[in-house]
Amino acid sequence: MLDYEKKLKTLSRNLRRDMTDAERVLWSRLRRGQILGVRFYRQKPLADFIVDFYCAAANLVIEVDGSQHFEEAGQQADQSRTQKLESLGLMVMRFDNLQVLREIDAVVEAIASVVERRKSPSIPLFQRGKE
Repeated sequence: MLDYEKKLKTLSRNLRRDMTDAERVLWSRLRRGQILGVRFYRQKPLADFIVDFYCAAANLVIEVDGSQHFEEAGQQADQSRTQKLESLGLMVMRFDNLQVLREIDAVVEAIASVVERRKSPSIPLFQRGKE
């Protein structure tokens, strides 16, 4: 698991409690291993950030962006954040709120495609079988 700033833990709990409508819709499709059996975390502290969704098995971050992300300052902050996360070996996918709310099936399909390409193969600790 990647390291994170411990001070972000309380804030991440609050963000999980107060998710946006778009985040709730996407979470309903990511939780409980619905995509290829992999686990997603929501409002996960990583490095100096709290990302909306994180899949460790695919080294994937998913961000759901509101309107503030389309302003110049928001775009610059997002670019810097993405570069930092990518430097940790993570892929960042971004969707805006309207995409998630209006095109959830397409969003989930795009995520599943990336997870399938990037997920780590599971290696059994031991194998049972007849000899």
